[in-house]
Amino acid sequence: MVIVRKSLLTIFFLSFLAVTLAYFMGSCRKEQSTKGLTLLKQAIPESFPDPVYRFEDNPLTKEGFELGRKLFYDPRLSVDNLTPCSSCHQQIAAFGTFEHDRSHGVFNSHTLRNAPVLFNLAWSPLFHWDGEFATLKDEAIHPITGQLEMGETLDGIITKIQGDPEYRKMFKEVFNYPLIRPDYILKALAQFTGSMVCADSKYDQYKKGLVPFTSQEESGYQLYKANCATCHPEPMFTNYEMYNIGLPVDPFLNDYGRMRITGRSEDSLKFKVPTLRNVNISSNYMHDGRFNTLQQCINHYRTGIQQSVTLDPSLTNGIDLTDAEAENLRVFLKTLTDSTILKDPAFSKPVY
Repeated sequence: MVIVRKSLLTIFFLSFLAVTLAYFMGSCRKEQSTKGLTLLKQAIPESFPDPVYRFEDNPLTKEGFELGRKLFYDPRLSVDNLTPCSSCHQQIAAFGTFEHDRSHGVFNSHTLRNAPVLFNLAWSPLFHWDGEFATLKDEAIHPITGQLEMGETLDGIITKIQGDPEYRKMFKEVFNYPLIRPDYILKALAQFTGSMVCADSKYDQYKKGLVPFTSQEESGYQLYKANCATCHPEPMFTNYEMYNIGLPVDPFLNDYGRMRITGRSEDSLKFKVPTLRNVNISSNYMHDGRFNTLQQCINHYRTGIQQSVTLDPSLTNGIDLTDAEAENLRVFLKTLTDSTILKDPAFSKPVY
């Protein structure tokens, strides 16, 4: 009798578990449905490798993209209601910070680092200067909640925008759910920022055989391939790795890069390699924006390398360039400018 009762209880529990799982799996499928939405094809330039992020968990739609765009420019995502994502990631600077060393956050705060550009993010395996985040959705949490950046909470944002009829309509349309949830905010932002692609510079046209390089640009290209391509390989112009490139520590910031995340001394002063695409229009430079010009950056590699235990071995002796070669390299780097993203209305502040 006891055995029969236990068997019945087991059957009941397994049946209940199966029904529950089916319900939640059905709910997930229902929420992720794109029925009635306009699907967008992920932009993958011909010369680019396969992206890391394919939007499998976050179907890319016109409606989701527009929702992310609205959120990106909305100052209500910050605690002071004045500091949207776009305040640090400005279209005029290829969605970096325009001609400024470190970004300004809420209540006139000054952040620790220079805001990196946001384009071609779907190809990045890690995010932020120290590689703290591994997904496009997770990386958006820090600037939103960081006390020196936007200083808000996801619940705080929801409280503010839940009363907005336009937001309620857009979230319901995109995610098929009556309430705004934190993960929906992050997914919408990922659709917008993950869709920013830069691959139409003079360099790209040159590689397609559409335009020639000048003799100076060609010389700079060869110098780049000989001295820079290991860390900044074509076509992404970054290998997404972390290196100590011999920058002296700013005594005020005391920023030791990757070591802040791992706690390992061997990661001291290591920072993520930034892309060189659009480098001519995304000043200031380095993780703390210490350099104002490309020439200053190039001169650092020529004469400014600071020796340390974790310095990348390839930079022990710096990079030997004449003044003329340094200038030619700078001229080549300007060919990596894709100005279309600076003007594309699809990425501009929405007008309602």
